[in-house]
Amino acid sequence: MGRKGGSTGLKRKPAPGFWPIHKKEKVWVVKPSSGPHSLDRCVPLAVILRDILGFAETRKEAKTIVSQGKMLVDGKIRREDDFPAGLMDVISLPDADKHFRVLPSRKGLILHSISKDEASFKLCRIENKTIVKNGHVQINLHDGSNVLVKVADPKNPQEDVYGTFDTLKIGFPERQILEHIKLKENVLAMITGGKNVGKYGKIVEIEKVKGKKRKNALVIIEDEKGNRYQTILDFVFAIGDAHPLISLPEAV
Repeated sequence: MGRKGGSTGLKRKPAPGFWPIHKKEKVWVVKPSSGPHSLDRCVPLAVILRDILGFAETRKEAKTIVSQGKMLVDGKIRREDDFPAGLMDVISLPDADKHFRVLPSRKGLILHSISKDEASFKLCRIENKTIVKNGHVQINLHDGSNVLVKVADPKNPQEDVYGTFDTLKIGFPERQILEHIKLKENVLAMITGGKNVGKYGKIVEIEKVKGKKRKNALVIIEDEKGNRYQTILDFVFAIGDAHPLISLPEAV
């Protein structure tokens, strides 16, 4: 009988280019487990500890640190060293008093150092909404998680003011909604994909969509220096109104 299922290993050569690993030093690297982020948009915890932060020299050491519950992702202890950390995830190492947010950059994903207070929340983009039983609207977020909003009348959910591609500020560990950023012109946004990935600024124009999917609508973003970047709505992530809700790297 032949082997069933996908490959359980990952060679270094086809691994994402932004992982800071030597492609020819060894053959294999940690393959991220199935989770909230795809392979090309995540970094496993073992690679973060060993290759990015330098807290471990081998995967065995990284696995020991993670298994002891010393690493948190979005305020929750993760004990699997192959757990995938992706866009906007908050990674905390309480014993070392280190906190990081995963942000997009020109090369892929980077770890941006943040304060302990900022590590108490994350930003999530709304990808979809569904009406479920018991009078709730289920909001599906970009990191694979869901938030339930209680509504009095499911057929006329007036409490549901959240739209697709809007951003929610989610607090830890209760995962309550702290703020809501509506995706519209004049709000601050970050580009998460395409040739301008990592750029951020104010949305100056959103194409009015007719005859094509809304996620493919063209968006123009202007940074504080006056440079303008064009991308599609699917690559736009709102991060604040007048001011960004998160700290940002000076150069991306």
